[in-house]
Amino acid sequence: MQQTSDRIGGVPVRSIEALRAREAAIFAASRPRSAAAAAAPSGFLDGVPLHWMLDWPMPFRMVVAQARGATITDIDDHRLDDFCLGDTGSMFGHSPAPVARAIRRQAGRGLTYMLPNEDAAVVGRLLVERFGLPFWQVATTATDANRFALRLARAITDRPKILVFNGCYHGSVDETMVRLRDGRAINRPGLAGEFRDLAQATMIVEFNDLPALEAALAARDVACVITEPVLTNSCMVLPAPGFHDALRRATRETGTLLLIDETHTISTGLGGYTRTFGLEPDLFVLGKPVAGGVPAAVWGMTEEVAMRWEAYQKTKEQGYSGMGTTLSANPLQFAAMRATLEEVMTAENYARMERFAERLEAGLSAAIGRHGLPWHVARVGARVEFICAPGPLANGAEAEAAHAPALEAAIHVALVNRGCLIAPFHNMMLVSPATTARQVDRLVGAFGAVCAELAGH
Repeated sequence: MQQTSDRIGGVPVRSIEALRAREAAIFAASRPRSAAAAAAPSGFLDGVPLHWMLDWPMPFRMVVAQARGATITDIDDHRLDDFCLGDTGSMFGHSPAPVARAIRRQAGRGLTYMLPNEDAAVVGRLLVERFGLPFWQVATTATDANRFALRLARAITDRPKILVFNGCYHGSVDETMVRLRDGRAINRPGLAGEFRDLAQATMIVEFNDLPALEAALAARDVACVITEPVLTNSCMVLPAPGFHDALRRATRETGTLLLIDETHTISTGLGGYTRTFGLEPDLFVLGKPVAGGVPAAVWGMTEEVAMRWEAYQKTKEQGYSGMGTTLSANPLQFAAMRATLEEVMTAENYARMERFAERLEAGLSAAIGRHGLPWHVARVGARVEFICAPGPLANGAEAEAAHAPALEAAIHVALVNRGCLIAPFHNMMLVSPATTARQVDRLVGAFGAVCAELAGH
């Protein structure tokens, strides 16, 4: 709707291209050491150890020298206010002091031995206290945790299908790699090496579309609905009033389990969106920041689900369950999770994050309004996004249509050149406990300057 042949997001394409070219030249000229590193043979496919690193819109990846608190310094000695924070992995700041101390302490005691230690018992109790569910397991990534939870759901319900919402993100779980096109489910474009029609096992409807949800569940062959409380890995889509209550009612009426994936929405507040808004999932997944940046994830379940799993195990054939990995639940994870849950993921830190996120939201919205751009800002707790389209958005299809890659890339590089780093995906910004008012104001000022240029002011 907002894109035409000569305008994207209400901005002339020529203005976007001019901004992108100029800012790319400034970036390249100011980072000779990173440029040399990017050009040198690395031994990595496409020059990066993880292909996601190719998604940054800069001319080349800058190389990080260190990250501390809410600041990243690159090898060319540029200090950036970091609002990406490892795409949520460092949501509470880089190397929080309690986590760093715990890692150093555990390093002398062994890193993995496939047995629990004293920290494990403490973490188990903290998870119950913080998130409300009585039984937990530990994985290494949220992708793994989601995969294991869905396997359990299929096992105890004896149902073959899952249901997702269009535009969802649950890591690289195969079953969730579908999208809606012309009213039917298809494999997501771009999947590498996929040999199955994933739509055979996955149903997909639009977020906030209760009639479609109820119709999809009516056959009672869906084992589990897996959802984020807010669509986040697209342009952000908030739930409509009453949506989560209706979702919970529909799943219970059809015997379908409900899995809430809080990996991004843990930004909402203490206990995540689930605790803040009183959701009642059967299964719960949290990854990324739960161990302060150390790879770890957790998945929890209700007592009823645990009892059904226990009964299932008594009848299943002996053999590998397909759930678990050797390095999961290692003592380094437990040390970092304990420090995070006890000393970092606190009500006081969340209150500070919320206060500065409100300040950021207000500042970005004011800049958009001041320059007459047809954009809007969305926020869930400490997570803020500016979206280069009118809003609010109602579902995944609208979120996809609102995505404006060329415009967003130009803005991103311009912000980097002004000392502010945001996520390379969806204009996402996080406020950490280490983020200062000065950093927030600097980002608002930089964003306002870029808006002014794009608006021709």
